[in-house]
Amino acid sequence: MTRSWWGWGNVEDAVTGAERAALTERVKAIAPDADLSVHDAPALSELKVPDSRIEAPKALSGLASQDLYDRVAHGHGQAFRDVVRALLGRVDNVPDLVVRPRTEQDVVDVLDWCAGDGIAVIPFGGGTSVVGGVEPRGTEDYPGVVSLDLGGLNRILEIDHVSRAARIQAGMLGPALEQALRPENLTLRHFPQSFEFSTLGGWLATRAGGHFATVYTHIDDMVESMRVVTPVGISESRRLPGSGAGPSPDRMFLGSEGILGVITEAWMRVQVRPRWRSGASVLFDDYTAAVTATRVIAQSGLFPANCRLLDPMEAFLNAGTPTSGGVLVLGFESADHPVDEAISHALRICGEYGGRVPDGVSSADSEQDSARTGAADTWRSSFLRMPYQRDALAAQSMIVETFETACTWDRFEELRAAVHAAATGTFDALGITGVVTCRFTHVYPDGPAPYFGIYAAGHWGRTVEQWDEIKAAVSQALSDSGGTITHHHAVGRDHRPWYDNQRPEPFATALRASKSALDPAGILNPGVLIDPARRP
Repeated sequence: MTRSWWGWGNVEDAVTGAERAALTERVKAIAPDADLSVHDAPALSELKVPDSRIEAPKALSGLASQDLYDRVAHGHGQAFRDVVRALLGRVDNVPDLVVRPRTEQDVVDVLDWCAGDGIAVIPFGGGTSVVGGVEPRGTEDYPGVVSLDLGGLNRILEIDHVSRAARIQAGMLGPALEQALRPENLTLRHFPQSFEFSTLGGWLATRAGGHFATVYTHIDDMVESMRVVTPVGISESRRLPGSGAGPSPDRMFLGSEGILGVITEAWMRVQVRPRWRSGASVLFDDYTAAVTATRVIAQSGLFPANCRLLDPMEAFLNAGTPTSGGVLVLGFESADHPVDEAISHALRICGEYGGRVPDGVSSADSEQDSARTGAADTWRSSFLRMPYQRDALAAQSMIVETFETACTWDRFEELRAAVHAAATGTFDALGITGVVTCRFTHVYPDGPAPYFGIYAAGHWGRTVEQWDEIKAAVSQALSDSGGTITHHHAVGRDHRPWYDNQRPEPFATALRASKSALDPAGILNPGVLIDPARRP
């Protein structure tokens, strides 16, 4: 497989042929007047990329690359604006070098070199950031930029079967991690949409959310201890199931997005692979009733593995299911016991709010079998293809992106209305046609994590600027409505204005002090989360 330099995933898996034709037809249904001409990415050789300004010291030269593909592919993430700029041949910011450490000592040596010379360092996992987290934007006053690719730290070093934990290096990609745990009948059970192309270190640095809707939703919940290389030394927390000894060291680095140090490994809580599964797709005629049923299930103590509510537009576009009230995709699983009783209880709750299950319940009692039917199976297949389809539509002048947030249940209706008003108002101001969809990706007893999809017919050559206006309007609506600017996509550079407004100022003061203490030269991922202090 060949990784795309400009878009998501593998070149061989791109949307083509009949899939593209069907996708285009679906778009025409919501934007009949859109110009859906296909615009191909330029050849890599056609890009205008400045020469590298720095060279690695002799001792590190074997780890460093100035290759054009390496530099360009490490110069952006996978946000809509990243993809469109690349399609236009605009690779605005690229690192001078890509450095691939093979050991933790290599990481130490790179940070020592860069701190001494004032060179910016951007830790890089799989490059799937959708918030500008790995782009060297705002590093113009540094003499050089290094993209520190952790992909060489890619092994499981130790497994503790008694405590059910594994010591895993940070550069390990999701599929390799699960493949290594499978012979032990274990799983980390963390499956973000980026799973195939993202790393453990990236998940930890961004506080990633996985596929499962309740209990172990964020990677935070699975951390037993972490090891982090900072410019002033190595921080390693003690392996403990829990501790009340002051503020947690791990919590300081979880979500720090590479500004305080480089995560090299972690002890992670793993689980026995599930055997029993049950799933169902519940259709509703009324969306408010569907939301209420979802809330009651979230507060019932049943804790389903999947509890994903698709609003009518999301159900139609991505599950092929016409319904006036939406679809609730439910799933339960366990390694210890059958889950038929749990899903029966959840479906009784749904029935009290008008939910019906036309395709029945699907159950399985082996690791290999799935438990999906109808809309659930269709939606899952679409979910896995969404990033590729987004790229295909971006090349056809469509604006296709997402906003994910979380709020308390009492604020959801107000927040949803505000997002719709902000998005559609901006569509009107821009003179474009678009729709907004919503699904719950995670649910908690006190609130949901709504994930809004934007599908709009833009104008080629202006879609980045049009997206920027939509982004600003919807992000402000989320902030004003009491939601978070991000539930699981991190802050990066793109969410900074709203993150600055969301965090308490005393915490911002403490974060700046931590940055100054751990990274006194201000070299680590400048501009993410906070502005670095001026370098000496």
